[in-house]
Amino acid sequence: MLNQPTIFQMVKNIPLPGDPLPSNSRFYIERPPIESDAYTELNNPGGLLRIKASSNMGKSSLMLRLIDQAMNQGYSIVTIDFKQADSEIFVSLNKFLRWFCINVARQLSLAPNLNDYWDEEIGSKISASIYFEGYLLEQIQSPLILVLNEVNYIFEHPQIAQDFLPLLRSWHEQAKQTEIWQNLRLVVIHSTEVYIPLNVNQSPFNVGLALKIPEFNGEQVTEFAQRNELNWFDSSAVEQLMQLVGGHPYLIHLGLYHLQQQKISFPELLATAISYNGIYSNHLRCLLTRLHSNSELSKAYDQIINSQQSTHISTNLIYKLDSLGLIKLECENIKPACEMYRLFFQKENLIGEINKNHYMRLQNLEQENEKLKLLVNVDTLTQVANRRYFDNRFQLEWTRMKKIQEPISLILADIDNFKLYNDTYGHQAGDDCLRQVTQAIASLIKRPGDLVARYGGEEFAVILPQTDATAAIIIAEDIRETVKSLRIKIPFLTKKVQETNITRVTISLGIACVIPLADFSLREFFEAADQALYQAKQLGRDRTILSSKFKFGYSEP
Repeated sequence: MLNQPTIFQMVKNIPLPGDPLPSNSRFYIERPPIESDAYTELNNPGGLLRIKASSNMGKSSLMLRLIDQAMNQGYSIVTIDFKQADSEIFVSLNKFLRWFCINVARQLSLAPNLNDYWDEEIGSKISASIYFEGYLLEQIQSPLILVLNEVNYIFEHPQIAQDFLPLLRSWHEQAKQTEIWQNLRLVVIHSTEVYIPLNVNQSPFNVGLALKIPEFNGEQVTEFAQRNELNWFDSSAVEQLMQLVGGHPYLIHLGLYHLQQQKISFPELLATAISYNGIYSNHLRCLLTRLHSNSELSKAYDQIINSQQSTHISTNLIYKLDSLGLIKLECENIKPACEMYRLFFQKENLIGEINKNHYMRLQNLEQENEKLKLLVNVDTLTQVANRRYFDNRFQLEWTRMKKIQEPISLILADIDNFKLYNDTYGHQAGDDCLRQVTQAIASLIKRPGDLVARYGGEEFAVILPQTDATAAIIIAEDIRETVKSLRIKIPFLTKKVQETNITRVTISLGIACVIPLADFSLREFFEAADQALYQAKQLGRDRTILSSKFKFGYSEP
């Protein structure tokens, strides 16, 4: 069993999952010998580097490191991302190559002067080659690193790909004959294999250095967890996480990010991984949408996740599934990329009515699970958070405010004379009174980060992160006045009620506010709010009292 602490150590400036890591980021995990091999190839005259990996495997982060390395050596850098090109650019080869050449010139801060080198009589490919050799490479004094990102978008336009890709190969080979072409170093980045027919002697995908970015291994996952200061994340935790998501960098990062940010516990992460409220939900739903948009792709993947033996699937579909990161290719076997994908897509309706009943059963089961979770965290009578959830959330917000050094306010409230009311009019009337008071309090607490909880009996607690004492007093007084204005009707009067002069339900409140420091504990803070509530009761009830010890941000009127 994991020795997991209640409070996780938080790290400043932790990168968001999916964002490329800057070249100097300490969160970048090297996967030797990928990086060193890539640096070596870029130093070779006329070098050609091919980087392949599915979505979110770290291609962009590696690219940034290569660019930084090249800049440190004084090289010129141009990055072309084909995903950014308008669809009309792919209408013809001539239009595409002119767009391509102008983009390179602009990034080199050169006037395009394209018409001086372009001759439609000799064709756009030769014109582009003349433009590079006679103008672009002549104008720069250092090697040019030309990074071509998302080249797989070219594959979707065969009429362009069948001319442009061999052109890249010819530029690479000209470096063997012409010195000026040695200054051009190509980096070709793509997320799938080439699934269009290319002459083997003209393809750029069988020359140069090919690098396929691998998944993290166990040691690299451990190192990544340590860099996030999750020192409790031991080999057992690494093994459990990798059994679920494999070594996929994005899925690993997403899990560790939520653990480090205290948004979920590790057991809960594992238990809710494929549910609609789990941390992987958005990622899984996005993949599901992609599959549903292509019936052939859905059927192919359904075969993979439900078959115990190898199945025949067209090469084109395999490449597309691979580019999405949904599969692993192991010799002749095609498998789901990770166990989480298998479990999630097995319960989804990938192939229409065939799985509809099964899908509905699983969905109903998930809804029942959600109801069970509500029973654990929600007070049945008032339908706000219960004591258990309050304790966990209070600890979490205290730690978060301590880390960012922002104030936290706590309001403890108690319905005045509730025992007398309950004893006089009965438990049913008492329950109704509790529900009305709860609704009144909850109606005033509107921010997503705030929390209303029934702490016990007729006592309530309100957590207000990033709220100073002055603001907390305003909220508490609003609660007091709103409860008072309910004018909860007394069905009948007794002598005892008349003697105590009770005409309507009121509430007393105690407040504490502080920026958490090491000098005092969460328990001391809670006790200060409780003491303030006690003073409000002693001074006559129906009033708000601020703790004299913890009153950060309060200005005397």
